[in-house]
Amino acid sequence: MDSPSPPSKRRRKNECGDDTSSSPVVVFAHGAGAPSSSDWMIKWKDMLGKALDAVEVVTFDYPYIAGGKRKAPPKAEKLVEFHTDVVKGAVAKFPGHPLILAGKSMGSRVSCMVACKEDIAASAVLCLGYPLKGMNGAVRDELLLQITVPIMFVQGSKDGLCPLDKLEAVRKKMKSLSELHLIDGGDHSFKIGKKHLQTMGTTQDEMEGLAVQAIAAFISKSLGEM
Repeated sequence: MDSPSPPSKRRRKNECGDDTSSSPVVVFAHGAGAPSSSDWMIKWKDMLGKALDAVEVVTFDYPYIAGGKRKAPPKAEKLVEFHTDVVKGAVAKFPGHPLILAGKSMGSRVSCMVACKEDIAASAVLCLGYPLKGMNGAVRDELLLQITVPIMFVQGSKDGLCPLDKLEAVRKKMKSLSELHLIDGGDHSFKIGKKHLQTMGTTQDEMEGLAVQAIAAFISKSLGEM
């Protein structure tokens, strides 16, 4: 069976003289400890933009960390309103383009909260290192059980904030379509140890490249083939 065509190819097949496009706009939220200007965010912004043929990958800083501030992050719920305003601004700028909500760790939790809002019409949610476990060690599954938008998890196999057995149990109970791509040996930020890479005969870039390919296939499927 042929693999799903990337959004760029699907867009060309869809060109029928109208002004809409299936090239998505991606709103990409950072994690709790580093702003959108971090090396990790810049790298993944570039990879997602190219793989998804995005019309734009919108990144931003939550107020607690904007302008070089280094305050402790508030509860994720307190960031939803600001995040929602950013999303609405992106949708207004690119009308007719599918909306993809993406996030790193805490940013992925807030993205899921935004996706649950009635006035936000997201086509899919992409969670890079979803923090399933809270600070007290409890599994935070209520939000994932509420979401109805297709959702993809990209997780490092050694990520202590998301035990894979717990995530699988949650996925079985979820209403929405979900997929998981595992980065073998990766930590919460997907970093793989040198010995592990040598054992597998691969590189960090190759492993992350496979993850991006899986993301592109999932988003293509979520947006629908014409």
